[in-house]
Amino acid sequence: MPEVGSVAGRLKALPFEVRQYLLITGNYWAFTLTDGALRMLVVLHFHRLGYSPLEVALLFLFYEAFGVVTNLVGGWLGARLGLNRTMNVGLGLQIVALTMLMVPAAALTVPWVMAAQALSGIAKDLNKMSAKSAVKVLVPKEDAGAQGALYRWVAILTGSKNALKGAGFFLGGLLLTLIGFRGAVGLMAAMLGGVLVLSLWRLKADLGRGKRKPKFTEVFSSSRAVNVLSAARLCLFAARDVWFVVALPVFLYDQHGWSHWTVGGLLAIWVIGYGGVQTQAPRLTARLGASPRGVTVMLALLLAGLPALLAMLPLARVGWLVAGLLAFGVLFAVNSSWHSYLIVRFARADGVSMDVGVYYMANAMGRLAGTLLSGWLYQVQGLAACLWVSAALVAASALLALALPREA
Repeated sequence: MPEVGSVAGRLKALPFEVRQYLLITGNYWAFTLTDGALRMLVVLHFHRLGYSPLEVALLFLFYEAFGVVTNLVGGWLGARLGLNRTMNVGLGLQIVALTMLMVPAAALTVPWVMAAQALSGIAKDLNKMSAKSAVKVLVPKEDAGAQGALYRWVAILTGSKNALKGAGFFLGGLLLTLIGFRGAVGLMAAMLGGVLVLSLWRLKADLGRGKRKPKFTEVFSSSRAVNVLSAARLCLFAARDVWFVVALPVFLYDQHGWSHWTVGGLLAIWVIGYGGVQTQAPRLTARLGASPRGVTVMLALLLAGLPALLAMLPLARVGWLVAGLLAFGVLFAVNSSWHSYLIVRFARADGVSMDVGVYYMANAMGRLAGTLLSGWLYQVQGLAACLWVSAALVAASALLALALPREA
């Protein structure tokens, strides 16, 4: 086992940008683990308390809605104050949100939970926007293959984050079974407290702060490529969450009698595999060319057929459903990683967080629409309807991508 001193020496010998990248990635990992666990805890705990699928979806209403606003304002704040500050504020707000959920069960009213979820949504998008924007700032500019390096750095950050989110789903289901709802949120709040102390101590001040103070009226991007990609992203993530957030967990729990930790385990495997594929996206897309328009449209069209096919299969055969959704995860991961690379590539070098903020605002709007549709459609029409709407939304994403630039 290597000595602590030798490990510290190797870390110190790394370039400054790499050390900061590792710190940001670790920060993002810890946050994402608690975010995934909290989502699974809320879905399963409140469904067990007798909430309908639509009521469970409404608990996430403020989580997603405040994420829309946060990405818009957060990008502006990151450009003015520095990404280190917005990242640390995100960690602090998540700790507050978790602490709010530690009240006795009788006090966990719908408005109280929605308020805690609102804080969690703000926290998550501040943290994500800061991490994704920081990559553009930190990637070595002198690298001869700078665009390839940027794609790799973004793919590693995005893929590893999603793998940890999947682990969080499993952790949430497991902790709910072992120590209950209050114990789980208390444990996660304590862990994030330690991460926040480390981040305040070691993360560089003023990371990513713009050379000038942008006006608030500049928060909306003037770049056609950024705006088109944002609209395509909205449809893409609505297509995932329309079946993933509420419909699938409740379907497996109610219709097939799966336990909490088994449902959490399946979703964990899905998201972990999805994250692993994302880290390999640069290799998987290498033979498709570099055309932003061509690659984006091709990947979306490949994805659109899968939920339509699943909707036509007998959903009582859960094996077919699980296999199809795992395949959806692979294609969705490549789509998502390619999108994440393109936004960092299209974003302005000075004030990158503002363009990234607009893009993730659209991402949050897609999740919000998908979450509400997931609860409502499942309640009135079932899982098959959710899958048909998913296919239509992916097709809409492909159509929007036709307006992207043809060449780099």
